[in-house]
Amino acid sequence: MFTGLVEEKGKVISLRRGADSAHLKIGASLVMEDMRLGDSIAVNGVCLTVSSRGTGFFTADVMAETLAKTNLGELQPGDRVNLERALRLGDRLGGHLVSGHIDGVGVIVKKERRDIAILITVAAPPQVMNYIIPKGSVAIDGTSLTVVDLAEETFRVSLIPHTADATVLGGKKPGDRVNLEADMIGKYVGWWLETAGQREREKPQAGGITMELLSERGFL
Repeated sequence: MFTGLVEEKGKVISLRRGADSAHLKIGASLVMEDMRLGDSIAVNGVCLTVSSRGTGFFTADVMAETLAKTNLGELQPGDRVNLERALRLGDRLGGHLVSGHIDGVGVIVKKERRDIAILITVAAPPQVMNYIIPKGSVAIDGTSLTVVDLAEETFRVSLIPHTADATVLGGKKPGDRVNLEADMIGKYVGWWLETAGQREREKPQAGGITMELLSERGFL
């Protein structure tokens, strides 16, 4: 579990592709301080497991599913990535609850400056837009942000100068693809409402447990 508060920008040292996977090596400093093998770390919002570490770097294996559903497979040596260590019990939750499981990849369609802020408009797939609400939370490349407004297929966020400087989002441009994770609480509520009818139909009738009911459920 993460908060979406990026701790530092790491640097991709290498991305070695396999037949259906990849081995990622990232240079970092702050997140290395108490890192152990097997730790979870968010790389551009994707929860990965540390497979090895050395002086100033760590490595992680990336599965085929992750390569297909995120932008990690597009990384090149020298690219910067957002890094965040897993949340510890007792830490301040300054962002919002982020699982590190990407819901879809969006595309930046517009970037504009308004006074000190940078407004970014993102085109997102339906599985993400279904859970985007005004003033709600969304994680973009692992950065916790508040939705300013939205249209049918896009939403807009605003970056303060600190966020633009401390994360990779400040350097993104129109056409760049970004990892998106919708608000976890919204997804749970949505799933509960979507499946409410099915649960109601599956409830045992007032007559209680009968031989017919046990037979229907495969117990007889």
